[in-house]
Amino acid sequence: MHIRLAVLSIFSILCVSCANTSSTTVDSSGQMGNLLLAEPAPMNQRSQLAIARYSHILGSTEIENEQRAQLLHQRGVLYDSVGLSGLAQYDFNQALRIKPDLAEAYNSIGVHYTQQMDFIQAYEAFDASIDINPEMEFAFLNRGIALYYGGRPDLAVEDFGKFYNKDSTDPYRVLWSYLAANEVDSAQAFAELTELRKNLNEKNWATQIVDLYLGKITENQLLSVLIGGVESQQQLTNRLCEAYFYLGKYHAARSHKGIASNYFKLALSTNVFEYVEHRYARLELSLLRENDSNSEPEQTQIQ
Repeated sequence: MHIRLAVLSIFSILCVSCANTSSTTVDSSGQMGNLLLAEPAPMNQRSQLAIARYSHILGSTEIENEQRAQLLHQRGVLYDSVGLSGLAQYDFNQALRIKPDLAEAYNSIGVHYTQQMDFIQAYEAFDASIDINPEMEFAFLNRGIALYYGGRPDLAVEDFGKFYNKDSTDPYRVLWSYLAANEVDSAQAFAELTELRKNLNEKNWATQIVDLYLGKITENQLLSVLIGGVESQQQLTNRLCEAYFYLGKYHAARSHKGIASNYFKLALSTNVFEYVEHRYARLELSLLRENDSNSEPEQTQIQ
């Protein structure tokens, strides 16, 4: 990803964040203070040029079916990276028609099915990906996410456990495992999160997100830590995408729907299209709206 970032008043915001270590300021309308805000850049030019090159090869060159399928999948991944999900899904489908045993394409299209809440198709796609290549560890993450959003957290915990076992120092693996486990048994999930925290990489900034969930730090402290060691605008926007999403989940679990909604919208605003956190921020917004509509009192009809 080559996404440029313009930080709004970063130094003044940083000073406020460092000076105030209480929880993020929230007023009665659900507005949040002390935030790092980013202005997303246009779509990546390199990705666009790569798409043009792949399209030229696919349209004008005689190539073997296997190579064509691989190129279609690679172009689909590029489409995904610039937010053109419809074209990406079309390429993944085309790749699978040519090469039905392309595990990567099943994994990629399964993510799209999950985003569309077409969970049966998603499960089938991830099952196929894992059957073809049992070593594709991210298929376990993606199937776990599909099971989580599909209302089957007990099965999601199993997949997240397999994904976690590949790298027990990764805080993102711990976070997804906790999110699913929390739907099954919140007390046990918290105890497990406390235990898994001991193995996490202290140099990975996202370990601080786990500390937030454990109540060890505040939101403002997390936002202050977020900019530590940032070496580029791209790196900062990536972190913001992640932080906004997990802060949204943090508040959604506490029924702070307005704040959660704002954080998910901020995650979408970063335009880091290929990140898991960006992919599912829109789904989270849809679920929040659905829950709101279901909780509205029925109106008495006038006869």
